[in-house]
Amino acid sequence: MTAPQNWKLTARAPRAAIEAALIAHEDVEDWDYDIILAGSEIAAGPDWLLEAYLPRKPSRADRVAIAALFAPGIAPTFTAEHLPETDWVTASQAGLAPITAGAFCVHTPDHAPAAAPGIRRLCIPASRAFGTGHHETTAGCLAMLTLMRREGMVVRNLADIGTGTGLLALAALHLWPRALATATDIDDACLGVLAENTATNGVAFGARPGEITPIIADGMAHPLIAARAPYDLIIANILAGPLVALAPDFAAAMVPGASLLLAGLLATQEAEVRSACYRVGLRLARREQRGDWSILWLRKRVRPR
Repeated sequence: MTAPQNWKLTARAPRAAIEAALIAHEDVEDWDYDIILAGSEIAAGPDWLLEAYLPRKPSRADRVAIAALFAPGIAPTFTAEHLPETDWVTASQAGLAPITAGAFCVHTPDHAPAAAPGIRRLCIPASRAFGTGHHETTAGCLAMLTLMRREGMVVRNLADIGTGTGLLALAALHLWPRALATATDIDDACLGVLAENTATNGVAFGARPGEITPIIADGMAHPLIAARAPYDLIIANILAGPLVALAPDFAAAMVPGASLLLAGLLATQEAEVRSACYRVGLRLARREQRGDWSILWLRKRVRPR
């Protein structure tokens, strides 16, 4: 069997162009998800880097698909690099120092911090799944969940849509330990990650209060998600496009007065997401901005118009 190859395409362009390309990528229905995109700031100068990781040598079709994300005439030139065989999980863990957000300290197994009063430690190894707490969106959600609990919110039935590592579901169960919890993701690879992380953090899979029910589903489209509704807290740290599309489904699955915690959207995308939520009876309670990212706490109207 031929060993897998890892390649990277890299381009430098103005920040606005790369942000626009990343947003355009969200709307490509037939995107090849073997191609992983990442944008990052360059320390010196206004430009950003766009990096595309592939498990094969980039073809002409791959280059055309990535270039098509840019406006006509402004696609940058990409350079290709053959990456050495590396244990990327181990390598990524080496740089993940513990982070504290709200009532939580999130760490990998190799970076366990000392206990601190009033802080719950959650151990989340780096993995394919999103959500180690180091991204502004995840840390912002941890802080917002802590604020919800501090302000007296009661949660009996929650759902974490696009759960990834399960971090936010675990955090919510720490804050509301007797709640029913549903954790869903579109990627079936997350199931094993979620099982490992729940066990590591002392939470069981199951359907009873204080346990996590895992579901592989596209958004809210699963009969078990519907059967466990209505929810008084829905968490969705995904992407702006799906958040807009799912707003009606979120609202329909919530009790009056329930809370919706949204993240994964850039501040430039916030107006579109809030507008979609407003149309279905969801009103902004609080917002926070971390870097370029918005974290939104919305509540469902208690009475219809």
